[in-house]
Amino acid sequence: MDSTWLVLLSLALGLVIGAGIVTLLHVAAGHGERAAGVVNPAVPDGVGQVLDALDSAGVVLDPSNNVVKASPGALGLGLVWNNALVHSELVRMVDDARTTGESTTRDVELARGPFGDANITLSVQVARLGTRYILLLAEDRTESIRLEAVRRDFVANISHELKTPIGAVSLLSEALEMAADDPQQVKRFAQRLGEESARLARITQDIIDLSRLQATDAVANASYLSIDQIVCLAIDQNRVAADARGIELATSTSSGAQVFGDESLLVVSVHNLVSNAIRYSPDGSRIGVGVRTVDDVVEISVTDQGEGIPEEDLDRVFERFYRVDQARARNTGGTGLGLAIVKHAIQNHGGDVRVWSQPGRGSTFTIRLPQADTNTTSAEQRGVQQP
Repeated sequence: MDSTWLVLLSLALGLVIGAGIVTLLHVAAGHGERAAGVVNPAVPDGVGQVLDALDSAGVVLDPSNNVVKASPGALGLGLVWNNALVHSELVRMVDDARTTGESTTRDVELARGPFGDANITLSVQVARLGTRYILLLAEDRTESIRLEAVRRDFVANISHELKTPIGAVSLLSEALEMAADDPQQVKRFAQRLGEESARLARITQDIIDLSRLQATDAVANASYLSIDQIVCLAIDQNRVAADARGIELATSTSSGAQVFGDESLLVVSVHNLVSNAIRYSPDGSRIGVGVRTVDDVVEISVTDQGEGIPEEDLDRVFERFYRVDQARARNTGGTGLGLAIVKHAIQNHGGDVRVWSQPGRGSTFTIRLPQADTNTTSAEQRGVQQP
């Protein structure tokens, strides 16, 4: 009897202990799942696919500010490195959004990457993503801000450039009226009036040329062109100005090279380089215009014997309205747009323009264009008339 009770008591104790162990195992498993969730956080459903398809920068961060997911755009802008945000300013925005629960949007200027020295401007928005995560979105506004600055500078510069000849024309017209009884004064004022009018016309034409070059169909009327003929036309347009100052224009037009493009734009480009060389060359000097073909690239070089360009100005000479010598450029009638027109026109033809210069030794500007394939029989070029 006593032994039976002992057996039953042992069985009861075993059942209680077994149930306890099972309960402890379930609790431990639950804690393990929660711990795994913390160590290996998962992005909410669909967010990962959205970030992968996002063109702009997108980053998802966990409660410890670890980057759980980053879009290719975020990596390309250098916002993420070693699974963390690179910039402390972005971290502060994330912390503020986590604390307040409110989304924030701000424009920030940051370095590109952890070691970069180039700055980028971003429009950054930070907001909660569920209860655990923070979503950061960033749009790169660097180029749009640069273009807006270029637009403002262009408007300011063109206003200044037009103000001078317009003011001169107004004053000269008044002086001409007042000097009506003095033939010599009338002649002198009329000559000055013609010079300022011509300068105003040049500025206006340069603006028209730049506007045309910015159009999508700038080279719509392309055809096969003889580079030798283009150079001859450009030199003829500058012959009178060169002869007036005793400047020799030396050229060789027997290359036989051809390009595919817009004749008027290419003539304007070479004309601007030759005109620029005449403007900055001393009287009685020599300007050489050469054409050669190197590895299917046609090169047109204009070399002068002027005072040259300082090294620190070489990278800026193709900017609109940039002048190495402001006072001298205005005295010689330059608009500050000629080299910018050359750069845009040649780029529209798939080429580039380069400059070599040393103070006291002159300058060489070289236009490089792809040589035309005159043997092509494509549908687009089959009906083009060759010179």
